[in-house]
Amino acid sequence: MADHNEVAYTTADGNDYPAHEQTYEGFVTLVKYGTATVALILILMAIFLT
Repeated sequence: MADHNEVAYTTADGNDYPAHEQTYEGFVTLVKYGTATVALILILMAIFLT
């Protein structure tokens, strides 16, 4: 059986946590503005297409 005492991703070389956090923040910003844009389009459709 393999020894599972140490988690590999915590000790792996090359983990760039600031880049991961920046990517996550960019994703959250994109989702936020994307949701607002879709909501605005739906509101404008409700106003002008009725």
